Amino acid sequence: MQTNIQYQTYFNAERNESILFIAMGLIACSIGVYFLLKSDQAFYKAMSWPLIAVAIIQLVVGSTVLFRTPSDIRKIESYLQEPQQIERIEIPRMQQVMKNFSLYKKIEITLLCIGMGCFIFFPSNEVLKGIGLGLFIQAGVMLLLDFFAEARGRVYLQELIDVVSGQLK
Repeated sequence: MQTNIQYQTYFNAERNESILFIAMGLIACSIGVYFLLKSDQAFYKAMSWPLIAVAIIQLVVGSTVLFRTPSDIRKIESYLQEPQQIERIEIPRMQQVMKNFSLYKKIEITLLCIGMGCFIFFPSNEVLKGIGLGLFIQAGVMLLLDFFAEARGRVYLQELIDVVSGQLK
């Protein structure tokens, strides 16, 4: 079955964003470890905790997606030979991915607000202010990257639905 579905564009962008996740995780982790080991100021030591914690998540998620992408491409290529596989497997998978983005956004916005709140409402508490800034930075980065991933996923899911319904050939 020949289609104009842009699955390679989707998966290439997903792979590229996973590399960005890994890069951001390495940068944040490096900064966090540097602050933890080299700084004698409570603000920077406290900021290192959320930087490192979220960096670990970025590294795990980025690596998982990066190493999974080639197999995902092979799967979708085989599904294109049998559109019922797209309907039975890939569309439900992507619908779940899209639901997960909704949850991720809620968590990231909550952490962003908590971080901002700690930074703004506790200006004399260096530990809370440091945690707040680190959390704000990392939650903001994750929210931004997930915004682009969700937009890509929405387009890809619609293409899958169009293939199954016969609108995209």
